[in-house]
Parts: sequence; C-alpha cells; structure tokens
Amino acid sequence: MAILTRSEAKRILDTVLKFSRADGASAQLTGAETGNIRYARNSVSTSGIVDDIELAVEARFGKKSGVATINEFSDAALEKVMRRAEELAKLSPDNPEAMPLLGPQKYLDVNAFAKGTANITPEQRAKAAADSIMAAKKNKVVAAGYLEDARSFAAVANTEGLFGYHVSTSANFTVTMRTENGLGSGWAESDVTDFDNMSTAATSGIAIDKAVQSQEARALEPGKYTVILEPNAVSGLLGYMMYGYEARSADEGRSFMSKKGGGNRLGEKMFDKRVHIYSDPTDPNVPGTPWAAEDHMALERIDWIKGGVATNMPRSRYWAEKNEQEAVPSPTNLIMVGGDKSTEELIKNTRRGILVTRTWYIRMVDPQSLLLTGLTRDGTFYIENGKIKYPVKNFRFNESPVIMLNNIEEMGQARRVGMWGFSAMVPALKVRDFTFSSLSDAV
Repeated sequence: MAILTRSEAKRILDTVLKFSRADGASAQLTGAETGNIRYARNSVSTSGIVDDIELAVEARFGKKSGVATINEFSDAALEKVMRRAEELAKLSPDNPEAMPLLGPQKYLDVNAFAKGTANITPEQRAKAAADSIMAAKKNKVVAAGYLEDARSFAAVANTEGLFGYHVSTSANFTVTMRTENGLGSGWAESDVTDFDNMSTAATSGIAIDKAVQSQEARALEPGKYTVILEPNAVSGLLGYMMYGYEARSADEGRSFMSKKGGGNRLGEKMFDKRVHIYSDPTDPNVPGTPWAAEDHMALERIDWIKGGVATNMPRSRYWAEKNEQEAVPSPTNLIMVGGDKSTEELIKNTRRGILVTRTWYIRMVDPQSLLLTGLTRDGTFYIENGKIKYPVKNFRFNESPVIMLNNIEEMGQARRVGMWGFSAMVPALKVRDFTFSSLSDAV
C-alpha cells in the first residue's frame, strides 16, 4: 500500500481538493515502505518493516492557513481532513510572509527508482548483515551496523492546477568495527539508490582495516596540520556550510555570506578556484527530487559556487519579492566536483600530515565566520613520507569550512555520502593548516 501509482495518488489529491471551501488549498501525499536490520556485538538485535502513507492538507483564507493530516482515504475521511484544515486556518493569525499558491510547474523527470532496492527481501537484509558479521568474526573484531532501505513516493497538488509525482528508492549502510580490546575503531558507509550496487562485506572490510590499524594510538600535539579529509569527514563540515548558505540570513547580516555594511557576497571569489558546488536533481549518481520541500517550486540544475565564486544562493519567494529579485528554490542534493586521485594517491603525495576518517559531534561556534568545532573519530592516522606511519589519538578541531575550502592542496575523487539535509557527492580533500585545538581520548 505504501507506493501509490501516479493515477491513484492524483485521484486522492483531486478528491480532497474538490472539498475545499477556502480561498485556496494544497495537499501533499507521501508514502514509504522502509525496511531495516540492526546488529551489535556481532549479533542481530532488531529488524523490521514500516509501511505508511500520510496526506497533509493546507487550507488558506487570505494570509491565514491551517494544516491537518490523515492516513485514511475514503471520501468521508478526505472531506473531514479538509474541514479540519479550514477550521484551523480560520483560527490562525495572519502570516505576513504568506505567498500565493503556485500555478502549474514544469518538473524535471528524475530517475531515482531502482528495482533492486524496491524488491529487497528480509532474506537479503539478513545476508547483508551476515556478510558484515562474518567478516568481523574472521578478523576478530566486533561489529555494530545498521542497514535501512526505502521505496517511497510523493505527490503534490493545489487548487491552482499544480501537480507533481515522484518515486524513489534508497539504501544506506553504516558500520562500526571495534577491536576486542576496545583500543581500535573503524567506520565506513555505503549510500546508494540501487541495493544491487551495495556490498556490506566490502564496506565492512574498510572499517575492519581502520579498526585494526588504529590500535595503540599515539598522542600528537594539537596545532595546525596538513590533513587529508575523507569524503565523510568533508561532508560533516560542508553540510553545515551549505545548510546556512541562503540569501535572507546573508542579507540580514546573520551569516558568513553577509557583506560588511549590508547586502551579501554573491559574485565574490570566496574559495579556492577549484571549488565547484552545484545541484542537479537528475544526476544519476545522487538523484534529488523534482521540487523544493518548502513550496514545491520546480528544481533545475544550478551552480552555487563555481571557480571559487559564489554564483547563486537559495532565496524564498517572499524574500525575492521583497527585494525585487528572482526566487531560487532550496536544493535537495549537492555535488562538489572533485579530482581523479584516490585517497591512497593523496596519501602518497603527503610528506607529513593527518588522515581523518570522519568528523562528528559538530557544533556551531560563530555563524558569521562559520567557525565550527567537533571531533575526529574511528580512524585518525599520522602520515609521513607518503605512508601511514601510525594511528594517533583523536582531536577536537576548531575550523571554518570557508577557510578549509581556501586551503585546498589537492582534491580526491567524489563519492556519494550521507550529509545533513542533502543527498550529496563530495571528494576527499587535502587541506593545509587545519586547526586541531585539543586531544580526545575516545577511540
């Protein structure tokens, strides 16, 4: 039941909107069947499937709006949810930033659905976990992992004639490997559209190697170091930057994109000339959705940073109208162009430096300079003369992604990773003068 066809979804949306007595109404229908399996200490602990569909209806009277949700779809239920949304709208205060409903949109055709994920079975999930656990036992380490897969759809419509429909699949696997003595830890991730392209054994092998190699870590003095940040380490920092990369906060003086004296820094060269970050919902490696989450504006390919220059920023319809500018919808995927070198090749070209597997527990220190603090985790190593010399204790860092993207020495191959708020492709980066402020004894 979780996946409705285009015609089934349209029938429900058309029906609920016909019940509207408001000045305008919109509706969004979403559904997913999500499966998962979790294990720890080399033993499966939980598994299950969640199957759900929800309809959210918004009714508008002038600048007042109300939203109600329901998960049953008889005509009586659809009329009931519309009446409830209208009741709430009449009780709500005016929203001074409310914008008119959008008319019909031309949505891109996004291929984000894979049969390999849509047809996954409990037996396949069990085998994926077993492949990881058996690799751990063979290497005398302890595994903790989580696999989640989903097949989902979304459909949107309003009383102005807008309609959109989109189906997608995804599968994400993360695993932590610990040595039996607790002194070594490794982590790895695989994020795909098609489950047939995932190997939990191969991903677990990466985490196992890091766990075994990270034992007996030595302490290095905090300071500024050349670092090689693997893609998951980059994504933790870059995600914070792109989440706050939008026009209104910049124009109001609240972000790193704010210009002294007012306005924003669009058109300025702010990063290394090799930095190129864009969004493209149709990208086959990391597909997004055809519309923006906030108001269902159609998404297209757009450059955010090119040649190190800030070329575009998301701008809401309200803020665009207020400033007599063009609205730019927020993206659902991000792609940072990388180089052609593997992480191993970046290491070979490094005389002295530190390899960071991933960053975590990241917190904002100063929004206007985008200074972040966080920790390294699950495999941090000292590099000397092109080789990993020995593991080192984890660090706390205090660094800004803006500075990081100005201090690039080399870029590795881009890889699909999980990122806060986005589907993403990012490269490994070799960066000079990365600031480690203190040590952390955690592995």
